[in-house]
Amino acid sequence: MLTERKSLITGNWKMHKTLAEARALAREIRLGLPVKARLEVALAPPYTALAAVYEENYGSPICLAAQDTYWEKQGAFTGAISPVMLKDAGCRFVIVGHSERRQIFGETNETVNRKLKAVLDTGLCPILCVGETIEQRQAGRTLEVVTAQLREGLAGITGLSGENLVIAYEPVWAIGTGLNATPDQAQEVHGVIRRLLAEMGAPAQSIRILYGGSVTPDNAASLLAQPDIDGALVGGASLKADSFLKIIASAG
Repeated sequence: MLTERKSLITGNWKMHKTLAEARALAREIRLGLPVKARLEVALAPPYTALAAVYEENYGSPICLAAQDTYWEKQGAFTGAISPVMLKDAGCRFVIVGHSERRQIFGETNETVNRKLKAVLDTGLCPILCVGETIEQRQAGRTLEVVTAQLREGLAGITGLSGENLVIAYEPVWAIGTGLNATPDQAQEVHGVIRRLLAEMGAPAQSIRILYGGSVTPDNAASLLAQPDIDGALVGGASLKADSFLKIIASAG
C-alpha cells in the first residue's frame, strides 16, 4: 500500500449486538486500540446502537459508520434513515451497496447511485461496496460485474477525493462463508478498480480500496500487504474484540 493512503479497518456488525453488548464491544476495542499514525478504525453497529457506540468512543480515534441509508433527507418513508440523521448521530462513514443489501433487499446500481449522491451531499464519506457472486466468478465475469457496479454507482458524481470516497471490494462468495479471495485474486481486482477510477477522472492514487470477505486474524496480514489493498471491511471477525484488534494490528 502506498504510504500516502492511510489504512482503514472497518467493523461491520450487521444485525448483531444489543445496546449493552454494543457498548461493551466498543469499549473493549477502544481500550485495546494500538497507536498507529497511519491507521483509521471505524465501527458500523446497527442503527439502534449508533448513539451508544458514538458515546462510548467519544474522544477516541475510532470513527462511526452506518450500515446503510436512504437517499431522501426526510419525509414519509417509514423505516428509513437519512444521511442527515446519520450525520447528526455522529457518523463519518456510510456503507452503500453492500452485497447483502443488493442480494436480499434488491438494491440496484441505480439505487446505490442515488444513495451515494445523498451521502456525499450531506458531507459524509460513502464506502461503496462492489463484488461478484460465485456464479459470476466461475463464468469469468468478475471484472465485468465490478466495472458495471463502479461505473453505474458513481455515474454523474464529480469532485471525488480520498477524503470523500472509499471503495470496498467484497466478493459475494467470500462473505460469511469462511472462504476468501487469495491475496493475488484480491490484488488483481483492486488494481483494476484503481485503474477504473483513474479512467473516470477520479484521483485514484488517493482513494482507499478495502477488501472484505471472511477477513480473519490469520489472513489479514497477507491481504493487507498487497499494494492496492488499503484496509479491510470486516464482518464476523469484528464481533469479538480480540479478533478485530488482531486484524487492526496487521494494518498500517
